Amino acid sequence: MKIILMGAGQVGGTLAENLAIEANDITVVDTDSARLRELQDRLDIRTIEGKASYPSVLERAGAKDADMLIAVTNSDEVNMIACQLAHTLFSTPTKIARVREHDYLRKEGEIFKNQAIPVDVLISPEQLVTQHIQRLIQHPGALQVLDFAQGQAQLVAVKAYYGGPLVGREISYLRTHMPAVDTRVAAIFRQDRPIIPQGNTIIEADDEVFFIAAQRDIRAVMSELRRLDNPYKRLIIAGGGNIGARLAANIENQCQVKIIERNIQRCNALAKTLDNTIVLHGSASDRDLLIEENIEDTDVFLALTNDDEANIMASMLAKRLGARTVMTLINNPAYVDLVQGGVIDIAISPQQTTISALLTHVRRGDVAAVHSLRRGAAEAIEAVAHGDRRSSKVVGRAIEDIDLPPGTTIGAIIRNDEVLIAHDDVVIENGDHVVLFLVDKRRIRDVERLFQVGLAFF
Repeated sequence: MKIILMGAGQVGGTLAENLAIEANDITVVDTDSARLRELQDRLDIRTIEGKASYPSVLERAGAKDADMLIAVTNSDEVNMIACQLAHTLFSTPTKIARVREHDYLRKEGEIFKNQAIPVDVLISPEQLVTQHIQRLIQHPGALQVLDFAQGQAQLVAVKAYYGGPLVGREISYLRTHMPAVDTRVAAIFRQDRPIIPQGNTIIEADDEVFFIAAQRDIRAVMSELRRLDNPYKRLIIAGGGNIGARLAANIENQCQVKIIERNIQRCNALAKTLDNTIVLHGSASDRDLLIEENIEDTDVFLALTNDDEANIMASMLAKRLGARTVMTLINNPAYVDLVQGGVIDIAISPQQTTISALLTHVRRGDVAAVHSLRRGAAEAIEAVAHGDRRSSKVVGRAIEDIDLPPGTTIGAIIRNDEVLIAHDDVVIENGDHVVLFLVDKRRIRDVERLFQVGLAFF
């Protein structure tokens, strides 16, 4: 696939890395020549220096022959104009734009269409991150919560604790112990190494376990791996920016929410728009303020400012003062693995969340969702099976008869409104949504070929 990437920032650079590994023809456009040289030295890509919204730059980048344009510069307006020009001048088939400003998104249905600004897929990082955090709040103790088939099935990552009923036992014991609940352990990370789980795999304390189940069964399965946490009720949000404000608006009727914001004008704006949230003017690193607001009784402290260092320091202070769980927004990918699992319980990477949404639209075949696991170390894909036994490599076949690439497992099948956990004798039907896990991302092309109709005998 020939793809033009507009913007070589953290999202653009990481996306280029993902796509280049998968043998796509990638061209990256940016005004920063040093950044482009750095990417070209590491990756098998082409680079163009120039402004993404200039017709001449789009022409040099090969927009006339491109299959897809992905605009992820730091400017919403540049991203939108790049898509407009790609449509008007070059008839680029698929145009994806990252748009942050809520004022544009409020009129999404009227603005982003061929008659106005022709954007085929709109990516809003703040909205994606807010949804990600909400799922974590709904599942206390989870490290990651991912939806498949509009949430009918969920993939949840938890750390196995000493004393959990399943810790020290083989995975096959789970079915014996919980006969009424169907689930599958899809992947295990032990000391940062992936393990493809078998029935005789023994779960050890501190394993990071990914399991899939119907949404209604998630809490029951979590209880087998760790002590269940009580629901989160009292939250303090550090930072009243777009993410903090959206999150507060979405959960203020279910939880007791406080926002700490440094900017007095922003405090006043938040106080007017939020109904049941207490807005505090001050610094989240102010020890006296945190103590005064009963940080020791807080279920979740969320550091959601745009400053990584400020987020990390405020989170460490909140944890030391007694906050039960600390979630921290971290933009620099190099920091994420350094801090998670220590004082900070969950590090949230906007880049990984955004890239997962983008990859959904880049994958070949009918792919409904793509999620990065453990900050990109592995991947979960929801693919839709089409065809029949003659035209498809999966339809009409039992799971045990499908030639899956090494390091790939099928976790579940969603058929209409039913979640079927993957067992060897389950036969895949036309229209099934199949959830697969890959610990070796180099095998993505092989997985995509499985779900392309007409390739059954090639």
